[in-house]
Amino acid sequence: MKTALKLELEEAKVMIEAAKLAAAEVKALESICIVDDGGYVIALERMNGGRITGPEIAIAKAFTASGHKRSTHLFNQPGGPASTTGEAFGIHAMLPGKFAIFVGGFPIVVNGEVVGGVGISGGNGEQDTAVGTAALKALQAHLGDEYEVMTQADIKK
Repeated sequence: MKTALKLELEEAKVMIEAAKLAAAEVKALESICIVDDGGYVIALERMNGGRITGPEIAIAKAFTASGHKRSTHLFNQPGGPASTTGEAFGIHAMLPGKFAIFVGGFPIVVNGEVVGGVGISGGNGEQDTAVGTAALKALQAHLGDEYEVMTQADIKK
């Protein structure tokens, strides 16, 4: 048996608030989604003025990052598994509407364990990355030194 860490609403709210502050700094109107390790939504927020498509895209990014334990942009980079020559080309068609292979999704890794995902939609790639990593850094600050949260953009677990 294994004891597992579980991401809860308190942590998700901390991440969303930090993401909104970062979004304001980079001047992007974002939708932010935090999911658990099963890809189910814990918290979702669309900033005022954000695109109406943002929430669904943010959910897909968070689901993909959590379920596949990697940042979503790593799928389609040159030589990546979902590139036209990659072993997983077309993977996004397996779960239509739920699988995203572009920038803005990051697994939430705590003490080496994927406990969920964060999905950001509404800005360009740089903005979505800045907002997503700000959410991860806020989780690290919230949890303190007892836990280690991966906070870089390129996460593959």
